[in-house]
Amino acid sequence: MINFFVLRGVLSFVLIVLNTLFCFVPVIILAVLKGGLPFPRVRAVLNVILDRIATFWIGVNNINQRYFGRSAIDVTGVNAFEKNEWYMITANHQSWVDILILQRLFNRRIPFIKFFLKRELIWVPFIGLAWWALEFPFMKRYSPELLKKRPELKGKDIEVTKKACEKFQYFPVSIMNFLEGTRFTEEKHRQQSNQYKHLLTPKAGGLSFALNAMNGKLHQLIDVTIVYPEGIPSFFDYLCGNVPKIKVHIRMMPIEPALLGDYQNDAEYRAYFQQWVNDLWLQKDQQFDVMMSGQGFNH
Repeated sequence: MINFFVLRGVLSFVLIVLNTLFCFVPVIILAVLKGGLPFPRVRAVLNVILDRIATFWIGVNNINQRYFGRSAIDVTGVNAFEKNEWYMITANHQSWVDILILQRLFNRRIPFIKFFLKRELIWVPFIGLAWWALEFPFMKRYSPELLKKRPELKGKDIEVTKKACEKFQYFPVSIMNFLEGTRFTEEKHRQQSNQYKHLLTPKAGGLSFALNAMNGKLHQLIDVTIVYPEGIPSFFDYLCGNVPKIKVHIRMMPIEPALLGDYQNDAEYRAYFQQWVNDLWLQKDQQFDVMMSGQGFNH
């Protein structure tokens, strides 16, 4: 006998695939058309249309999640946003479910979210090409061993960050950066031996370059803390409805002029920015503790 929850997850996944295929065709056609046009204004208009198709795709997926997943999302903190503002978003990263939660909470409430993605993800069937068409920044990270052998590669991933963000200056956009750079696991946490109980060490460089590449367009940072009280779920667990409750805390803070500077060449600024990011992560770690305890939330 087929487990009811598994059947629900399979149906949910099938609907996501069908929704993806339905939206994939116009996205690729418009992306190819955009790539062949030399007119910046026309390309900008096509970018807006592409983002609206993606917004529709997320909206359908959100209905799917509410019907099949049925997770109760307890959200506290800031709840007012502007659709015509540029936002930088940070969040802790534990599961692929994080992305679904962020899309579910912010779709149509803020400009379309562009995620920084590992370059390998471009090979995900259909979705990878769609991310490319929507101009998501793909990051290629180099291991310390490779950088020792080829020092000329140092900073190349940051150059990609800057080039990608330069495209986002002309119409409102939300840029998502998982500062930890990878999903949390207990093994990774032990290897880092850092000062955080629930988080991996944040990487400050990518965030700094993204802020600076936007030339002052970004005025607000949305910081999201996501907690799964029953344990970190898999993508399929979420689709099956096996994640009864998710806790999310949202806070917003201004991006002050002091947060902009030359990260590569200004040692004083680099130290200041790294300390600011570490303080941000310490506060998030404390917030995580409060949320796990079930006590009142910090606002």
